[in-house]
Amino acid sequence: MTRFTAFILAIGVAAAPAHALDSSAGPLNVTKVVDGLDAPWALELLPDGGMLITERDGRLLHIADGQSRAINGLPEIAARGQGGLLDLLIPRDFAQSREVYFSYSKPQSGGAGTAIARARLAPGADRLSDLTVIFEMEPGSSGGRHFGSRLIEGRDGYLYATIGERGDRPSAQDLGRENGSVIRIARDGSVPADNPFVDTPGAQPEIWSYGHRNPQGAALDGSGTLWVVEHGARGGDEVNRVEKGANYGWPVISYGRHYSGAKIGEGTSKQGMKQPAHYWDPSIAPSGMMIYQGDMFPDWRGDIFVGSLKFDMISRLKGTPLAEVERLDSAETSRVRDIVEAPDGAIWFLSVGQGAAYRITR
Repeated sequence: MTRFTAFILAIGVAAAPAHALDSSAGPLNVTKVVDGLDAPWALELLPDGGMLITERDGRLLHIADGQSRAINGLPEIAARGQGGLLDLLIPRDFAQSREVYFSYSKPQSGGAGTAIARARLAPGADRLSDLTVIFEMEPGSSGGRHFGSRLIEGRDGYLYATIGERGDRPSAQDLGRENGSVIRIARDGSVPADNPFVDTPGAQPEIWSYGHRNPQGAALDGSGTLWVVEHGARGGDEVNRVEKGANYGWPVISYGRHYSGAKIGEGTSKQGMKQPAHYWDPSIAPSGMMIYQGDMFPDWRGDIFVGSLKFDMISRLKGTPLAEVERLDSAETSRVRDIVEAPDGAIWFLSVGQGAAYRITR
C-alpha cells in the first residue's frame, strides 16, 4: 500500500476520538479531522463542506466525504528552506467563480521570490485551470528565508498579501522593493489607484505598508481592519494593526535582538514608525492568525488567536492595550501553522508537529 493510499484511508471527518482541552471557556473537544500531512501550511474551508490544504513541499489537497486527492495543475515551485507552496485564499464568490488564490515561492533569476497565482478549481476538484501569476516580488533572492505569504480578501474586494524581507533586513525600508511589506492588489493583479505609493517616484505601487520582517499571519477584525503577526528575531515577535502607508520600523526599531545577542537598529521607537499593538519576548514564532467572530464561543468574539511554532500552543489576545490572556496548550497544538474559523464557529488549526488538521468545539 502506498503512503498516499494509506493517507486516503486514514482521512475522514471525526476520524479520531476527541481529546479534552482545558480553557477559560470550559473543557473543549479537540478532534483530529485529517492525518498524514507533510509540513502543512494553510487550510481553507469550502462552501460545500470540503476543504483545501497546502503542503509546503508542493502538494495541494482536496478533502471531502472522508477522502483526499491531490490537485493537479500547480506551477513550478521552489520548495526549499522556508519556501514552497504556502497560503490559500478562497474568495467570497467562490461558489460562482470557482477561483482559488495561493502564494508560493516562485523560481526566479537569482533564486526565488514570493508570488501569488489565481486559478479555477475544476468541478471535480482534481485539477486547476486558467492559472495566472498575478504578482511576484522583484528581484529574486538566493536565500531560503522569510517569504511571508499570508493572503487576505479585504472588505474592499482587494487582495492583501504579506511579503517577508527574505533575510535582507535593509530592504524592508526600501520602497523600491516589495521585501518586508504588505501589498494590496486587485484580483487580476492590477494596482488600485488609491494605494499610498502609486505616485511616489521609484516606489513599488503595490505596497500598502512596509517595515515588516516576516509576517506569517493575517486576519480581518469585525470592522474589516487588517491585522498581521510577524516573526521578530530573538524576541520582538509583533502583532500589528495595519494602516495605509505606515512604516512598522524593521530593522530600525525592534523589541528583540539579533540571534547573536547584538542590538537591533536604533532601539524600540522612532518618530514616524509605528509601535506594535503587542509583542512577545521571548519569541513564540507566530504563524497563522484568526480574529474570532463566531457563535460557538461568544465570550471570545473579537479576540485574536495566533498559532505558535515554538511553544506548541495557540495564544489568545484581547483588550486595549492588546495583551495575551490565555494559552491553549495540548498534545495536538504541536507547531501550529494555521488557524481558521469555520462557519459554525468551530476553530480549526493545522499542526506541523502532528501532521494533522484539528477542530476545536464545545
